[in-house]
Amino acid sequence: MLIATDLDGTLIPNAATEVPAFTARVLRRLDRQGVPVVFVTGRPLRWMDGLWPHVGTHGLAIASNGAITFSVPERKVVHLSGIEPTEGLALCDRISQLVPGAQFAIECVDGIRLDQRYPALPPQGHDVPRAPLRDIWDAPAAKLLVRHPNLESADFHSQMTEAVGHRATLTWSVSGLAEISARGVTKASALAELCRGLNVSTKDVVAFGDMPNDIAMLTWAGTAFAVADAHESVRAVAHEIVPSCAEEGVARTLDRLVR
Repeated sequence: MLIATDLDGTLIPNAATEVPAFTARVLRRLDRQGVPVVFVTGRPLRWMDGLWPHVGTHGLAIASNGAITFSVPERKVVHLSGIEPTEGLALCDRISQLVPGAQFAIECVDGIRLDQRYPALPPQGHDVPRAPLRDIWDAPAAKLLVRHPNLESADFHSQMTEAVGHRATLTWSVSGLAEISARGVTKASALAELCRGLNVSTKDVVAFGDMPNDIAMLTWAGTAFAVADAHESVRAVAHEIVPSCAEEGVARTLDRLVR
């Protein structure tokens, strides 16, 4: 068995930097029993430092919606499926034409980079590059982030879906923020590759999620759970609904399943 779990809103509260005590105890027990728990998150690497101690002895995690597979002991990216600058800039041009006023940022392995119109971020502990994307997009990007200052979420979603089409993978984990990965890159694609390396079959994967960016992973896994307050589209594909993140539903389910 392999456990694959989303983080924000699923295993831990949104933007949390620590794991609740009961959840941490369950993760330690599973690791002692040899059951790998893989964090499969939309978070960038820069938001993960405080959570690495909970990965366990297998030492692997998936970040940026499947673009990055990370070896925790080595603090090393073992696989990157990124958006190349030429392809990404062409996509940004198309989005700008069809969704005027769109604001862009890119998540790279070394951190986030912003165009001049993207909203300011909280202090990052270092200078965040802010310039026209053509001047700062010089490496594969794990994710392209797009916001719009005026459009309602439903309109923004609709317009972005038309603009991106099949050119890349568009998904959502936060209202009003479009997250774009390279074509074909999802949490499921990265998890499938990781499982092949560990000789784990699909039917032995148990997955947990709460937002649309988890759907590909949940439909690929042998057993899929959604937390009680998950997005309706996620609840629709889950085999079972478990208690909410606030109730530590993932940990309680795992405590029951793995004895």
